[in-house]
Amino acid sequence: MEATVRGVPVHYVESGGGTPVLALHGVGVDHREIEGALEPVFAAAPGFRRLYPDLPGMGLTPAHGSLAGNDDVLDLLLDFIDTVIGPGPLLVIGHSYGGYLARAIAEHRPEQVVGLALVCPVGASTGDVPEHEVLVSSPGLSVDLGPELEASYRGYFVVQTADTLDRFRETVAPAAPLVDESGLARIFSRWALRRRPGPGAPYAQPVLVLAGRQDSTSGFAGPAELAGQYPHCTLAVLDRAGHALLHEQPALVQALIVEWLARAREDAGSPESRGAGSG
Repeated sequence: MEATVRGVPVHYVESGGGTPVLALHGVGVDHREIEGALEPVFAAAPGFRRLYPDLPGMGLTPAHGSLAGNDDVLDLLLDFIDTVIGPGPLLVIGHSYGGYLARAIAEHRPEQVVGLALVCPVGASTGDVPEHEVLVSSPGLSVDLGPELEASYRGYFVVQTADTLDRFRETVAPAAPLVDESGLARIFSRWALRRRPGPGAPYAQPVLVLAGRQDSTSGFAGPAELAGQYPHCTLAVLDRAGHALLHEQPALVQALIVEWLARAREDAGSPESRGAGSG
């Protein structure tokens, strides 16, 4: 599907019906990575309308010349919400760069975003992170993807098995030739996202923050510190997982997201929550 927003053709995939869930992927991939990771969740938790856009410069959404920085991407996503989802409540999930954008959406629309889930989120800056360390490597594993994709797989996963390789082949590798490197360089040259003007109460809706203990991209200390900003946050730092946490600990990720969905649904039904975060 495609929606033209601010003159930009935004490609997205939509599934199911019910409460909208906007799911945002990371850098160098497209909607297929986060869609592949989350769809098993919604098989166990029906009643949600899932929307998976390709972020600008990735997948089938171009890095339009009007997008000069991440603030422009944020505005594009806010208008995408208005155009495609509408004014009602929604949940937002983001992985990596998508988590950075998801946090900003919740900050700018606290009355609309009734739940926020962040998986290995990056931020305005990155502190100390561990060195990339392969924890599990299946003997004789044949990657057979070509040198660039093999290097990408080896540098992304700390669990290198036939199962994670299959996940990489299916949901990560196909997006590689679609990445507009120069367009992303332009957008990322203005990386920092603006804050919501004026004072505001802490975001008080249900939050989930997931981090990989061996994540060499966003680390685990930063996400753990981030969790302290949200009064109703579940934080889980999962061992045997790096930045590819979605693929390396799928059962735990799915269970924690199902629990977060239940909290968000419960909270959205209470009179107190309907007034939280507004103003």
